[in-house]
Amino acid sequence: MNFSTAIKPIVAALLFLTLASTGFADQSKELAAVSAAEKFLLYVDSGQYGESWDETSQLFKNQVSKQQWENQLGSARPAFGAVIKREMTSKTYMTSLPGAPDGEYVVIQFSTEFEHKKNAVETVTPMLESNGEWHVSGYYIR
Repeated sequence: MNFSTAIKPIVAALLFLTLASTGFADQSKELAAVSAAEKFLLYVDSGQYGESWDETSQLFKNQVSKQQWENQLGSARPAFGAVIKREMTSKTYMTSLPGAPDGEYVVIQFSTEFEHKKNAVETVTPMLESNGEWHVSGYYIR
């Protein structure tokens, strides 16, 4: 057995472990981001719009004041009514989003049935902040 033949399985194993651990890291980040999104949505669902703003990223807070958020969400969200059912349909880890600085984001989509809108898609996008915590940087209902 020559050196080249012996080293190939080791290189393949190291490559596999690197890819596997990277996938695990992304999954771990996705789980933390989903947890942040769910906490945010609990506040939104209960009409605690100021508290939902408290769970947003600094990027979000720099663009929308707490009072603006409370007013915007308070005038739009009640029209949908109560959440009947919400199911996460996708979560995608990304490092670049249109109109946002490069960073770490997870774009999460939920298929949501509201009391007054049966087929909605909610998109919640947490981002990883410099303090290592995930906070929502975007939210919309379509």
